[in-house]
Amino acid sequence: MDAEVLDLNALAARLPEAWQSRLLGCVGEARIKLVRMDQAPYAEETHDCAEALLVLDGELRLHIGGARRVVHAGELCLVPAGVAHAVDAGSTGTLLIMDA
Repeated sequence: MDAEVLDLNALAARLPEAWQSRLLGCVGEARIKLVRMDQAPYAEETHDCAEALLVLDGELRLHIGGARRVVHAGELCLVPAGVAHAVDAGSTGTLLIMDA
């Protein structure tokens, strides 16, 4: 199998609507998903495994573990398993999510 190169900016531009992730592939057990954020909030959730949130462009406004955090383009937020987190209104741009 050949290596695959993905143009994340082009893929993000073609996402049908915000907060509908597109599965790009897997690395071991981890799924790699691309999401477009549109300033709308996203409800609180908790996962059984850790989750990595990489902001490709824009900013992600998180409410995590009782604190508010802003994650900027080029920054990665590692959310531990079992920690409740929600996206606050005002988040925009493109997000790469890695989870299992």
